[in-house]
Amino acid sequence: MKLEYIRNGDYFIPNLVLSEQPTQQIGKYGRMRKTYLQEYRPALFNSLLLSEKLYPHLREIDQAANERLEQFMPPLMKAAGITEQLKTADQMKWVGLMNTVKVQVEEIIFAKLIYNKLRYKRIKSNYMIK
Repeated sequence: MKLEYIRNGDYFIPNLVLSEQPTQQIGKYGRMRKTYLQEYRPALFNSLLLSEKLYPHLREIDQAANERLEQFMPPLMKAAGITEQLKTADQMKWVGLMNTVKVQVEEIIFAKLIYNKLRYKRIKSNYMIK
C-alpha cells in the first residue's frame, strides 16, 4: 500500500481515506459502546477505526445487547410477577415493575458488553467480548 501525503503549510499530512461504510444505523447500545471507546479506550477506538472494523464491531455489540435484552426480560418478568392481568388491574405497578426489570437487564448488558474491562477475543468475523 502506497501512502500519499498532502502538504498543509509546513507539514505533510497522510492522505488517509476510509472506504464506504454501510448506511445502517447503529442503535442505542452501539452508540454507547462508541462513546465508551472514544473516552476511555482511545487506542482501541483508533485501531478499530483505522482498520475499518469499528462499524461492524458497533453493529455486533448493538445486536448482541438487543438479543440479551430479549433473552433476559421474560424470565425476570415472570420472577417479578409481571403479567397481562397485572397490566390491566394496576397499570402504574406494572410500569414500575417493568422499568425495574429493564434496568436490571441493562446493568448486565452494560457490564458485559458496553463498559467491559475484559480482553478481546476473535469470534466469527468481528471482535466480541470474552
